[in-house]
Amino acid sequence: MPQQLSADDAVKVIRSGDRVFIHGVAAAPRTLIDAMTRRAPELRDVEIVHLHTEGPAPYSNPENRKSFRVNAFFVGANVRGAVRDGQADYIPVFLSEIPALFRKGILPLNVALVNLSPPDKHGFCSLGVSVDIARAAVESADHVIAQINPRMPRTLGDALVHLSDLDVIVDVDEPLHEAVPPAPSEADRAIGNYIAELIDDGATLQMGIGSIPNAVLAALGSHKNLGIHTEMFSDGLIDLVRSGVVNGARKVTHPGKIVAGFVMGTQRVYDFIDDNPQVLMLDIAYVNDTSVIRRNPKVTAINSAIEVDLTGQVCADSIGTYQFSGVGGQMDFIRGAGLSDGGKPIIALPSVTTRGESKIAAFLKPGAGVVTTRAHVHYVVTEYGVAYLYGRNLRQRASDLIKIAHPDHREMLEAAAHERFNGI
Repeated sequence: MPQQLSADDAVKVIRSGDRVFIHGVAAAPRTLIDAMTRRAPELRDVEIVHLHTEGPAPYSNPENRKSFRVNAFFVGANVRGAVRDGQADYIPVFLSEIPALFRKGILPLNVALVNLSPPDKHGFCSLGVSVDIARAAVESADHVIAQINPRMPRTLGDALVHLSDLDVIVDVDEPLHEAVPPAPSEADRAIGNYIAELIDDGATLQMGIGSIPNAVLAALGSHKNLGIHTEMFSDGLIDLVRSGVVNGARKVTHPGKIVAGFVMGTQRVYDFIDDNPQVLMLDIAYVNDTSVIRRNPKVTAINSAIEVDLTGQVCADSIGTYQFSGVGGQMDFIRGAGLSDGGKPIIALPSVTTRGESKIAAFLKPGAGVVTTRAHVHYVVTEYGVAYLYGRNLRQRASDLIKIAHPDHREMLEAAAHERFNGI
């Protein structure tokens, strides 16, 4: 059984040169992070690996650069500056493949810092809001340090971790990180309505967090028998479940269940998933496996982008050479939806940036990463409509994408397409 220690004593197992996993998204274990960072003066070259994490990341601060170096699978706002300044690194990888990096010893873990629910009467704690890659980290790390937190909801599926699998526990009472969904703009609502028209009754949905997914969910009130198989979900799903619109009745894998890898939102969604047998939190290697995704009918995958060029190439993780986020699970689900019977892979984005720059671009910015190739793209949606690219040649794609670009930029895009394709 695990030792029970203070946070400062628990992190003493971390040594210079170790690779340390930090539980991600809303489960970021703040108490353990702070205790580890306090050891900065005596540590050197500790590698930190994680997905996006909410809250401060003090280990990535400039004064700690000799002690810690982040090697992120997804770049969130709290480490973006460190990556930009060369104090941290980014690993481009499909979300579905990250667990294998731990399990196969490609990135062996010395220590895992996780945030768990209290144990039940059988000794099982829960990874709660973030199972994703944390399941594999707990299985693979040499030492597992867990903060036991009564605020962590108890979720089921692959979330359960027995006390005997932990080396050290630290009692905390720490609120989970919350993200209040932004109010949809007029453009978001228009995009949401276009996407809602594409979603068939009986479809299985994948979508993320943000104003566009919320706008889509808000437009689905008259749909029937929708299912959920998604890497993550947030507050916007709850009302559709309670109204019966989302019931999973037509799903082939896990019928009647909401399948996800992590949850991010407000306390309302954390309360919703707590001890809820309708919600299965599963290992992301399974959730995002294309061969699993495609088994459900009419998989409709809705993903965002930073820019799309006139041939359909999708940049979703960088602004030129500036690393903004990560590959994540976009390609896992775009491909899975494309292979699903009746599936619809959708890329959704407003037509312009906050500065008025066109997101439908003649060319991607120099250095931009292609997350989804033009061969995988089927639907692109802006507030000006839907471009269906599947089976369309390059010239036809350019024409269709220009039609959904912002009117202020269409003339420029038409000129670029005319030059590139010798007329359009």
